[in-house]
Amino acid sequence: MKICPNCQAQLDDNAAFCTRCGTAFAQPGQTAQPQYAAPAPAVDPYDHTDEFDAKDISDNKVFAMLPYLSVLGIIIALIASGQSPYTRFHVRQGAKFFVLETLVVLAMAVLCWTFIVPFAGAAALCVMLVLQIICFVQVCQGKAKEPAIICKFGFLK
Repeated sequence: MKICPNCQAQLDDNAAFCTRCGTAFAQPGQTAQPQYAAPAPAVDPYDHTDEFDAKDISDNKVFAMLPYLSVLGIIIALIASGQSPYTRFHVRQGAKFFVLETLVVLAMAVLCWTFIVPFAGAAALCVMLVLQIICFVQVCQGKAKEPAIICKFGFLK
């Protein structure tokens, strides 16, 4: 008699599977094969944290926060950070926010006579403000992620 290692059921010696739980057994001369493959770990294509040195992140975290605060923060971060790739990554992300905010404000100014565009523009600016806060918090955590939604705009690549 063969005993199932999974559910302890008694089976015939020539059984290939457990009749109670379905566990597969290796036949003489064969090796047992797993019933399923382990899932591949999920990889975020917009997370670039592993591309940067931990010391660079630690040394330049404060400068990397500045681009998400204002245009002046972008300029200060460029001047003060030297050649830090981590800070330059966040300067590029902050510049993307600046470009989109400028485009939204221009659209609101040109189409201010309509009723919907100023409200839609204000909503878009609020969404971008929330995204900037999220990016700021991610920098505090030492991460280098492209902002959600913003990374989808092809003309900002």
